[in-house]
Amino acid sequence: MASPFLSNTTISFSSSLSSSSLPRIAPSIPFSSIRSKSTPRRILTIRSKIREIFMPALSSTMTEGKIVSWVKSEGDVLSKGESVVVVESDKADMDVETFYDGILAAIVVGEGETAPVGAAIGILAETEDEIAEAKAKAASKSGASTPSAPPPAPAPAAASTPAPPKSTPAPAAPTVAEGPRKTVATPFAKKLAKQHKVDIESVVGTGPYGRITPEDIEAAAGLSPSKKNVGLAVVVETKPAAPAKAPAASAAPSSLPPPVPGSTVVPFTTMQAAVSKNMVESLSVPTFRVGYPVTTDALDALYEKVKPKGVTMTALLAKAAAMALAQHPLVNSSCKDGKSFTYNSNINIAVAVAINGGLITPVLQDADKLDLYLLSQKWKELVEKARAKQLQPQEYNSGTFTLSNLGMFGVDRFDAILPPGQGAIMAVGASKPTVVADADGFFSVKNKMLVNVTADHRIIYGADLAAFLQTFSKIVENPESLTL
Repeated sequence: MASPFLSNTTISFSSSLSSSSLPRIAPSIPFSSIRSKSTPRRILTIRSKIREIFMPALSSTMTEGKIVSWVKSEGDVLSKGESVVVVESDKADMDVETFYDGILAAIVVGEGETAPVGAAIGILAETEDEIAEAKAKAASKSGASTPSAPPPAPAPAAASTPAPPKSTPAPAAPTVAEGPRKTVATPFAKKLAKQHKVDIESVVGTGPYGRITPEDIEAAAGLSPSKKNVGLAVVVETKPAAPAKAPAASAAPSSLPPPVPGSTVVPFTTMQAAVSKNMVESLSVPTFRVGYPVTTDALDALYEKVKPKGVTMTALLAKAAAMALAQHPLVNSSCKDGKSFTYNSNINIAVAVAINGGLITPVLQDADKLDLYLLSQKWKELVEKARAKQLQPQEYNSGTFTLSNLGMFGVDRFDAILPPGQGAIMAVGASKPTVVADADGFFSVKNKMLVNVTADHRIIYGADLAAFLQTFSKIVENPESLTL
């Protein structure tokens, strides 16, 4: 379980009485006389313990996190190891625990809001006497986040420059002065303000310390949707002297197709954003694809025998792939810097799983060393945790080879995109009856599935992948070794 990163002020002890002087006191001399004559009274100075609860990095690819819910409320007493907040990373929802005892004095980042890794999301006080100081610190943290808000604030000032004779820009100056003091909004609230065309400076926040929440923006959007239109009109009027630039400004948006009337723009979730980032990153890797037909009659028969014992087809395919990788370690290798590649000592099979709102790849670690039944049990546990968004980082980011199976949906064949940091990914289609001819020219019907492998061509070549697929096919067509 991940824990928050907490920073605390130092505790200093000042005393003129050193501990090394005590053993040299003679037993016959009263200690009280020595203390009163030669040694001043020990002075203990303890600074207040106010700690910041930071947004933790729950995975190697996580850059920001979203607060799903606060388990504790402001004023609640916390114990070391107790869950405080649930954070949504790019892969899972995880409970974050506290390292210290104390009181949750202030919540800096509310539910539904996002914060970068390392940013303060809450303030922890040691005693009730320090709550006021902690709240002041939280207010300063909120104020420190407002420098990102002033950039849109100068817009009224810019609007006042082209029309100095008018008396209206003069009142605009006081509003700018008030802006930095009151415009404390969450990132999500700012995003909603843009979507609903709400002037965020005119919204009165109802959150802690006047913070503008998404609910405030939604309320403002229903009451005064025209305020943003006025702001846009002012911006248009600021460039009357350069009409030639207006078509240039409109040329940039014209490169994108116009929105369909009635359409709705939905921002990515944290997981969808991570998937998008990985897919774009994979485009920089030169890949190639090889397909191979595999006869599955024997595998289907074995599956019918072991299915009552809880064995899944995914576990069978993962076990077969792991055994083939053990004979072809190059396919299990990876290239991350473009200058060298790494032979991975473990065979960790990542299996793609579709969950609500995204895609995740739980990892069957050391799949070649686990027996089939233990592998199936492990896989069921991983799937349950994945759908509950409770996977630990090592359970989804340690894969060395990925398996994607769409055969259960009746898909004949498909190509998979290579995940960053891996050498190959296998796409498995459905097993279907196929007419085949033997060496003597006799026809028969056998079940076959088409397997496509996408590989990193910097480290894996066609012959390497063909040899791996031949080995995989032999294991599937003679699956007795899978149960050993």
